[in-house]
Amino acid sequence: MSLYSQSDTLFAPKKAEQLKEPEEFRVVLCNDHYTTMDFVVEVLITVFHKDQAEANRIMWEVHRKGRGIVGHYSWDIAQTKAQKVHSLAAQYEFPLRCLVEPL
Repeated sequence: MSLYSQSDTLFAPKKAEQLKEPEEFRVVLCNDHYTTMDFVVEVLITVFHKDQAEANRIMWEVHRKGRGIVGHYSWDIAQTKAQKVHSLAAQYEFPLRCLVEPL
């Protein structure tokens, strides 16, 4: 036998929570005078899963404008991708930089 009837509860009912979409961040590659175009294309294909044509388009944007937007991601995914870029660049001794910016 319970001390509480079925209508009694130990906890107050929860308020309805408002869920919202996670904030997005843009990932940007920055141009430098040492990283090869081939390496940038390879990074775009392997890290960001771009096809060859899209990778070439972004690489030329980075080359001509000094920077190029690679994509929009949630904070944790954007940071992880930026870290992969920096790790690969360091492994191959390139100074390629990748920024994470709020939209």
